Amino acid sequence: MAVIILAAGQGTRMKSGLHKVLHTIAGRPMLMHLLATVEALGVERKVVVVGAGREQVEAAVAGHGVDIVVQAPQLGTGHAVAQAHDALAGFAGDVLILYGDVPLVRAETMRAMIERLNMGDAPRSVVLGFRPDDAAAYGRIIADAQGLIGKMVEFKDACAEERAVTLCNSGLMAVRATDLFILLDQINNDNAAGEYYLPDIVMLPGSQSAVIETDADEVAGVNSRIELAAVEARWQARRRDEAMREGATLIAPETVFFAHDTVLGRDVVVEPHVVFGPGVVIEDGVTIHSFSHLEGAVVHMGAQIGPYARLRPGADIGKKARVGNFVEIKKASLGEGAKANHLSYIGDASVGAGANIGAGTITCNYDGFLKYKTEIGAGAFIGSNSALVAPVKIGDGAIIGAGSVVTQDVAADALALVRAPQQEKPGWAARFRQIMTARKATKS
Repeated sequence: MAVIILAAGQGTRMKSGLHKVLHTIAGRPMLMHLLATVEALGVERKVVVVGAGREQVEAAVAGHGVDIVVQAPQLGTGHAVAQAHDALAGFAGDVLILYGDVPLVRAETMRAMIERLNMGDAPRSVVLGFRPDDAAAYGRIIADAQGLIGKMVEFKDACAEERAVTLCNSGLMAVRATDLFILLDQINNDNAAGEYYLPDIVMLPGSQSAVIETDADEVAGVNSRIELAAVEARWQARRRDEAMREGATLIAPETVFFAHDTVLGRDVVVEPHVVFGPGVVIEDGVTIHSFSHLEGAVVHMGAQIGPYARLRPGADIGKKARVGNFVEIKKASLGEGAKANHLSYIGDASVGAGANIGAGTITCNYDGFLKYKTEIGAGAFIGSNSALVAPVKIGDGAIIGAGSVVTQDVAADALALVRAPQQEKPGWAARFRQIMTARKATKS
């Protein structure tokens, strides 16, 4: 199997310096969503047809075995597909034709298109159709009960009876490579736009083409920021349903946002208003409280996160550990049962099992030039408002008194107090108030 992904559109309505197909859905470019799907199908050849922005697309697909071909000038979708001829030289299998700005097509649907292409009646091509709530100006597909296409017609050319048909053309197709370029050679550009349209191969004389159907959400395209947001919403809705089917509880699903690679275990509870960035793995039995943001983090079984917690890349939260409100963890590990319950920053650090990080504690990991590591041993207790100036090691079971600024290693089971001694001056406050009251009176 081969795939041709059309990505030559100008994308002017996006009003962006970024190529349209590189705008992201769930933290991954639309084009990469499609490539991930076709790679799961074991596709042998992958061709992306671009116009402007070749360098951006090439950089994005590097390492994915993709051939980039350029359509210049841009003379329609049929002309775009024809540009893949040399890249598919010698290939005799089936070809899927997809669009880089239609990222939600599932592997099951792609597979169904190929299976229909290879059924006994051997259709010339297979078109993916859909039935939108508002058919608007979509091209219509007239097909019989077996899905064999009698006619495809653009909305502007359709009569009233044809416009009443609800089956519409998504533009996605499957064709045998041995037929594809022969068919493309037979179409013309005798139309108002002077372009070569890919759907015209369906109505060429000879064997019929077939249509299979999918839901409208799956073939939703992106031509503007508004449509990008709509497709993002569709992807998130699909992923939320999948998470709940697989055993996670989402208290208010519509307020939880996943990245393309978020992994949730069973019996995970996600409270409202939680955002997952890329690279997050959540094991079984974890609770993530409201207003937490996680990215590049691993959270082990039974841990609790939030509310209002931030896990940044490199955070590794151990079993039954606790990261509480207004705590930020970056490139740091918390051992089993460790706690950082409130108002702390733990960065470039390792925290041993059962350690307790008091409110207001920070690891001072950056001197303006380089980052340094803090090591906190198992069972250590870090008092509130402590600053641990890295590089520094706190031994197992050590206690750091509240308000300490620790710049040197602390031995296991030792107490470290790094603060000025408390002074008390009896009666001083009363004398001060008397002096200041008199001074204020003289200025009235």
